[in-house]
Amino acid sequence: MSDQRKLRVAAYCRVSSDHEDQLSSFENQVDYYTKYIQKNQNYEMVDIYTDEGITGTNTRKREGFNRMIADCEAGKIDLVITKSISRFARNTQDCLQYSRKLKSLGIGIIFEKENISTLDANGELLFTILSSLAQEESRNISENCKFGIRHNYRNGIIKQSTRYFLGYDTDENGKWVINPEQAKTVKRLYREFLEGWTVNEIAKHLNEDKVVGPKGNIAWEGTPILYMLQNEKYIGDTRLQKTYISDYLTKKAVKNRGEVEQYYVENSHEAIVSKEEWNAAQLEVERRERYCKEVGIRYFGNSSAGTPFISKVICGSCGTLYYRIKNNQRLVITWICRNRYRRGQPVTCHNDRVKEEVINQAFIIAWNSVVKDRDELLATWEAMKKEGNPLEKLRAKQMIELTNEGPLRKPLPELTRMVLERVIVHDKRVFTVRFLDGTERRVCVSH
Repeated sequence: MSDQRKLRVAAYCRVSSDHEDQLSSFENQVDYYTKYIQKNQNYEMVDIYTDEGITGTNTRKREGFNRMIADCEAGKIDLVITKSISRFARNTQDCLQYSRKLKSLGIGIIFEKENISTLDANGELLFTILSSLAQEESRNISENCKFGIRHNYRNGIIKQSTRYFLGYDTDENGKWVINPEQAKTVKRLYREFLEGWTVNEIAKHLNEDKVVGPKGNIAWEGTPILYMLQNEKYIGDTRLQKTYISDYLTKKAVKNRGEVEQYYVENSHEAIVSKEEWNAAQLEVERRERYCKEVGIRYFGNSSAGTPFISKVICGSCGTLYYRIKNNQRLVITWICRNRYRRGQPVTCHNDRVKEEVINQAFIIAWNSVVKDRDELLATWEAMKKEGNPLEKLRAKQMIELTNEGPLRKPLPELTRMVLERVIVHDKRVFTVRFLDGTERRVCVSH
């Protein structure tokens, strides 16, 4: 009996889709190599390494492949058997890199279909040629897929998943249908946004109310909410090819900035939000972006501030933002110009500090002045409702309804948030209050 040590052999199997016929092939590969290794008296089975439904154009996401390479580096494997070069990888660089890596460790790879062993003298040249052909095959498949997808786009044929898209389900025919419970959340996003809440505040509300998000968990954040507010699918339309695959090897999706043609399909499914409300939301997004740029801030509002004045108090001297400072010892909240309150930096503005209660009084005085002049302003608001853009129409409607409720006697944060554009601080007594409809009042607060 020979004392020669058996070769420790591993097999690598992969299919690149989860179609039923492919999975059947996958199971056959595993069964075949299990029996193939076990019946060879010179082989000792190490493992069958598998990747199911994973692309072969790169190896980064192939857990089975990467585990096999790690075991090779650990000295657990002497020989790797795989069906073909295209099953091993369709990327020439990866093929050569890993075959040479294993060869340097004294580990060969046998490609059954091509009848190549990387340890053979002539194997390297033939392997390089065939792996290049496998990569070219992958490129051709990618181009054919792109052609088919874009052909469907041009003809308005839409096949998109609703798995992580809140508000819709897919029926048995692949058509998008409204999920009534999720649609309530979508409508809530638009309503609160147009009532003046920031996306971070909306996220906070949803988390506090234990509202389930698109991925089935409760983990709302501001940025995804902003994306939802800007998504045309909620008005029943679909913009196709917002992103595209720039490199068939990396499969990296990049934002389409005009590099490839986009397609816009109207009424592709039932709407959750009216076009008037959706367009108003887009204009409000643009308004907030302009405002942030004007006053020199990156984000509009703060989810933890708890005040409708956050990001809306502006210095009348230097034009920059006022900060909110809470004195926990005196339980007094004051606001101060950012150019006056900069630790370790020279003071460039000397405008007055202002107590928050004074800013509240300034708003109440200004609002009651608008309520008093309601009859004179109605004609302007009615004209805005008739001729303005969707956001102007919304603001005019709000002003007509809210001023009809009479004067304020105490601060009402919900009202302030909905109608206030900014408060300009001239000094600790004099303010200009500007509303979102364009109405403006200069007021003086007596102490």
